[in-house]
Amino acid sequence: MASENSPLLAYRLLGEEGVSFPPNGAGGPGGSPARRLSTFLGVVVPTVLSMFGIVVFMRIGFVVGHAGLLQALAMLLVAYFILALTVLSVCAIATNGAVRGGGAYFMISRTLGPEVGGSIGLMFYLANVCGCAVCLLGLVEAVLDDFGADASGASGLRVLPQGYGWSLLYGSLLLGLVGGVCTLGAGLYARASFLTFLLVSGSLASVLVSFVAVGPRDIPLTPRPGPNGSSLPLQFGHFTGFNSSTLKANLGAGYAKDYTTGTLMTFASVFAVLFNGCTGIMAGANMSGELKDPSRAIPLGTIVAVAYTFFIYILLFFLSSFTCDRTLLQEDYSFFRSISLWPPLVLIGVYATSLSASMSSLIGASRILHALAQDDLFGVVLAPAKVVTRGGNPWGAVLYSWGLVQLVLLAGKLNTLAAVVTVFYLVAYAAVDLSCLSLEWASAPNFRPTFSLFSWHTCLLGVASCLLMMFLISPGAAGGSLLLMALLSALLTARGGPSSWGYVSQALLFHQVRKYLLRLDVRKEHVKFWRPQLLLLVGNPRGALPLLRLANQLKKGGLYVLGHVTLGDLDCLPSDPVQPQYGAWLSLVDRAQVKAFVDLTLSLSVRQGAQHLLRISGLGGMKPNTLVLGFYDDTPPQDHFLTDPAFCEQADAPSEGGAPALSTLFPPPRAPGSPRALSPQDYVATVVDALKMNKNVVLARGCGALPPERLSRAAGGSLRPHHMDVWPLNLLRPRGGPGYVDVCGLFLLQMATILGMVPAWHSARLRIFLCLGPREAPGAAEGRLRALLSQLRIRAEVHEVPWGQGAAEPTQEEEEEEEGDFVNSSLGDAEAEALAGSANALVRAQQGRGQMGSPGGPERGEAPTGPTTALTFLYLPRPPADPARYPRYLGLLETLTRDLGPTLLVHGVTPVTCTDI
Repeated sequence: MASENSPLLAYRLLGEEGVSFPPNGAGGPGGSPARRLSTFLGVVVPTVLSMFGIVVFMRIGFVVGHAGLLQALAMLLVAYFILALTVLSVCAIATNGAVRGGGAYFMISRTLGPEVGGSIGLMFYLANVCGCAVCLLGLVEAVLDDFGADASGASGLRVLPQGYGWSLLYGSLLLGLVGGVCTLGAGLYARASFLTFLLVSGSLASVLVSFVAVGPRDIPLTPRPGPNGSSLPLQFGHFTGFNSSTLKANLGAGYAKDYTTGTLMTFASVFAVLFNGCTGIMAGANMSGELKDPSRAIPLGTIVAVAYTFFIYILLFFLSSFTCDRTLLQEDYSFFRSISLWPPLVLIGVYATSLSASMSSLIGASRILHALAQDDLFGVVLAPAKVVTRGGNPWGAVLYSWGLVQLVLLAGKLNTLAAVVTVFYLVAYAAVDLSCLSLEWASAPNFRPTFSLFSWHTCLLGVASCLLMMFLISPGAAGGSLLLMALLSALLTARGGPSSWGYVSQALLFHQVRKYLLRLDVRKEHVKFWRPQLLLLVGNPRGALPLLRLANQLKKGGLYVLGHVTLGDLDCLPSDPVQPQYGAWLSLVDRAQVKAFVDLTLSLSVRQGAQHLLRISGLGGMKPNTLVLGFYDDTPPQDHFLTDPAFCEQADAPSEGGAPALSTLFPPPRAPGSPRALSPQDYVATVVDALKMNKNVVLARGCGALPPERLSRAAGGSLRPHHMDVWPLNLLRPRGGPGYVDVCGLFLLQMATILGMVPAWHSARLRIFLCLGPREAPGAAEGRLRALLSQLRIRAEVHEVPWGQGAAEPTQEEEEEEEGDFVNSSLGDAEAEALAGSANALVRAQQGRGQMGSPGGPERGEAPTGPTTALTFLYLPRPPADPARYPRYLGLLETLTRDLGPTLLVHGVTPVTCTDI
């Protein structure tokens, strides 16, 4: 894996046209070429050659002849406007730090992440490979047109045999020449590029002079076959010299059939041909590792090259429109040779541009491949591309690419791939614009490019323009390229990538989350949009996995925080022991597949730590409103890491990158009889603290008995029908009347309803049990509750249960007692214990009703056939005001919930339901 030497944004640019090297060289250890190239040799020359290509010699007449001068100029302006937008993004990113090997791949992957960068990098690599093959085959065809033994024409040296095998041989020989130059390194390539630049410049100069120096002439056109196979009469094109009539005739469009393909040309098809030849804007930036001053050379050189080529194209368009009639322009795309003072010089220019384009594509492909191999995104498949020379030249990647180009040459004609190659280039250009746009939108302080002539508007327009051009050139290829990118991204996501590159997505998320958190005004909260926001205090996650997953189901899209208190005093410690623990807890969240935040604190006691977390967890309008605790009893905790499939697989598999297994990061569960970090007194006091802070409280007991299917994220339709039982009144202070429908009772109903919305609990039926007072008529309370449930849109079964006959009717004084009395003060300890036991028996009896296949229950030896109670919601009484009564309170809760199975004791203090729309 490529190492990152600095946390600063570091980029290195690579395009399909040129060469690039990693930091200090071509990517090898010990490669350290000197930065010798000037702006002209390092940026202007390669960019000009890449943007000219063979189009400048072979397609000027095609564009002007079919589109006319006005539309041709409009096409050129649009094409260069699109390219200029990407140039601005390239210059911005290239001047924001050191750009390493891989070019566009490096920029995109270090900005958008390895998944997107790797997929586009591989597509960019394949585009360069195919582009090299297309250039070589085009060069072979151009040579055979002039020197082929079977070529038709009036004159020429026809000595080269033709055919598929011969074309493959010529292409392979030329590929060997190109590969040899690239294998020997970037220095030889740079010298060859400069020589090519001189040849192309001389050829263009001869063409421009010829427009002025050559007089009018008639140029014979190649005979065309007639409809019956016979040749049509010989036609002539006319070079008129500078003539206003010729210009006037060439102003408008005159789309006709292309004489090479027989296809009727349109604005889109001509524009696609012109745009294909204008790409190559990254060639100069690819040389950033060899430039004396890349921060100055890349913006200046690229802009100069773009402006120079734009001027040359416009000049050729005007000269062709002034001097050549439409017949010559449409029927002879190589008319430059016919009007040249010395035709062989034009031929040399055609050959030189083709050879230069193939060299640029091959050396560019090798640098992309080398960067991909170093990042190890595709595993051992690209391992040979890591091999480098002592000087740092990645000859392994060159040979790898050479072999792939040779395979592509076997396909012969590659006209069908030309559009795909251009679309792949445009995908990379769009991704560069998107990278710059993301950095600009993220407002990262470290994004400070020295090139400032850009904005998010230019980046966004560049992305849209590239996507538009993709579908204009070839809708099928554009759709296929996006599908391929999605598939490769999915593959890389499944494989997993490095996390040390820095993802702009995280910066964007931070920027947007901060903005919307500021707009989340707590003063505008309304009960209609209430949702549970949970703080689950966890001592050791080994024994709390079922509760951790159940709380995840209860949150209903709300905030979910895992809190943990580490005991200690920071004054007595050399460093904070909490910070190193975050990695383990975040790995726990990932492995358990819960959507939770992690908040850890250091405190002298668990109670004080819980107070800290209740006060400071969350941010702005997203703060916990409900505290969730496991039940305090003497049951020894289970080690769910040993039985949970997600953690068993993680323990068996080797850790990635040598990281310790998650099971080793948390201590074993507490042994039976060992001292506990939290006393019963502090446990109840923590509940009291939460209620004083106006937080709802949920105590969970027996969650380990829940079947794993109930705690999964999948639908639970295959499970046996289950019940969720809700007891919306205080069973330890039974009294009749409508008092059961208080805030706490409604909170119980809301939490049970929320859990029923989870797919894994869809099959569970909600049952609500009403306790009738001694003098309450049957049916009255049920009717009131059904009316309330109808208003709240809650579907549930309602059952009336006689309860409280043994208790005296409360007096007026007892009604006005402090709400903290969880049980009638007139009862002694033994009577209160008996009351809790009776309530426990009542709840268990109602659970048993659901398990019977008939009202009389199952026969002896017969298993229950009906639904069972999966989870019970009980009213959690408010703890007593006197701390001395905390142990008695906890003991009564233990008696109340004994042997009930999974149970949630809930106390709500805030309104959570609303009957309005």
